[in-house]
Amino acid sequence: MTVIRQGQSADIGLLLEGTYPYVSGGVSSWVNQIIKGFPEYTFALCFIGSRPEDYGDMRYELPNNVVHLEVHYLHEPHSKPPVIKRKGNPKVFKEIRCLHDTYRQPERLHEQESSLLKSIMKHRSEGRYAEADFLYSREAWDYITEQYREHCTDPSFVDYFWTIRIMHAPIWRLMALTETFIPVKVFHTISTGYAGFLGALMKQKTGKPLILSEHGIYTKERKIDLFQAQWIRDNRSTLAKDSSEIAYFKNLWIRFFEALGRDCYHHADRIIALYETNRLRQVKDGAPAERTENIPNGINLPHLEKLRTLRSDDIPLTICLIGRVVPIKDIKTFIRAMRTVVNQLPQAEAWIAGPEDEDPDYAADCHSLAEGLGLTEHVKFLGFQRIDELLPKVGLLVLSSISEALPLVILEGYAAGVPCVSTDVGSCRQLVEGLGPIDKSIGSSGMIVGIANPTELAQAIINLLGDPERWRAAQAAGIARVERYYTQEHMFSRYRSVYQNAMTISNNTTCPRGKR
Repeated sequence: MTVIRQGQSADIGLLLEGTYPYVSGGVSSWVNQIIKGFPEYTFALCFIGSRPEDYGDMRYELPNNVVHLEVHYLHEPHSKPPVIKRKGNPKVFKEIRCLHDTYRQPERLHEQESSLLKSIMKHRSEGRYAEADFLYSREAWDYITEQYREHCTDPSFVDYFWTIRIMHAPIWRLMALTETFIPVKVFHTISTGYAGFLGALMKQKTGKPLILSEHGIYTKERKIDLFQAQWIRDNRSTLAKDSSEIAYFKNLWIRFFEALGRDCYHHADRIIALYETNRLRQVKDGAPAERTENIPNGINLPHLEKLRTLRSDDIPLTICLIGRVVPIKDIKTFIRAMRTVVNQLPQAEAWIAGPEDEDPDYAADCHSLAEGLGLTEHVKFLGFQRIDELLPKVGLLVLSSISEALPLVILEGYAAGVPCVSTDVGSCRQLVEGLGPIDKSIGSSGMIVGIANPTELAQAIINLLGDPERWRAAQAAGIARVERYYTQEHMFSRYRSVYQNAMTISNNTTCPRGKR
């Protein structure tokens, strides 16, 4: 653990996985916005990352009301307990068996799952179940070999054994973290996954309220990553493989993150999505419907609307994608689309404005693709840029992503007078075409296209930039939509109510006996 700013206590504990303040992007911008929007509260930040080398310096200056920041890397090498022969507590491992059984049938046993998790945490805190028991005890060995025989369809026991160990290593770190994090009145996790599971553990440990805000659906995005993962082995022979089946170890990792997500849902007092489709997905994935609600993102309209005055009367033939250069943003489809765009609009230029250090191999592929398509003079990789400097010079924003939630960048573009072309992901159709009759009557503020379709994307760009009347109508619709529905004042009002309610509950909550 690294402590960047040491506090003694705080109002709100923000649990952040792979985002603010070390990674730029929409979620991080939103976290920064929330912290600054509530100066009356103090915040303690817990950043959870993979390894130190995966992150650079902080991308954001911490506001004064951030009184604590600690950093944890779940996959950083650490000293394991000494190897000592252990039997293991049969009662504890019986409950562990029951807990894993509930994970396999979550639709029926989620209440039992919560009580079992609480009991296992108690066993750990009282010394009946330590990491050494998981790593070295006879009970653990018997259970792992039993599970392998009963459930594993991959022939390699060695890979199964080490997958189980690697999978559970972060859980021990998260459980240890609950012992050291400073006291707060409310916990607020910005995803499920490891941060969400930590929120569930904190709720069990302290009894304090837990709020969950999901921008994207974590388990859905993890599935995309795992489907593409090359590091997960499939040891079946060619004849044994069925192309319609997911490899066992990929499926095991998927079920692991689904279980973490359900634990977070079951422990959260308020579960917030950005839009209705995601709320329904949360319910489908195990969230109690009565605890769910939608609070859309909002932007700083007074600041961004000033950028309209900096625009020229002409429509710039500059198409900008603002986002990380990573596979989920599908930068390659945008580059391929630009080959067609440039053929018809030779003065057009594409800007890719976002950091390239998260996936250097993918970024290198994107540079090579642009060069191979003869677009080095038309496709510019700008790295991280301030939107205030970009938006007045841009004629069109593009999102070619294969997954999004409710992208702030679209709303920021609208406020600055920039229409959008986006793939049909997340809430993007809602942002472009409107939601409900009144919103739809505003008109279209851009165009929606299919995923991974460079031809359709190119044609949408050409249709808007090549038709000034259509472009100006889209610009006017975007401005009207963001001013009516997506201001930060509306978002702050909703979250103020959430925080105030959680504070009231917290003030009436007594920590479990023996806890801080």
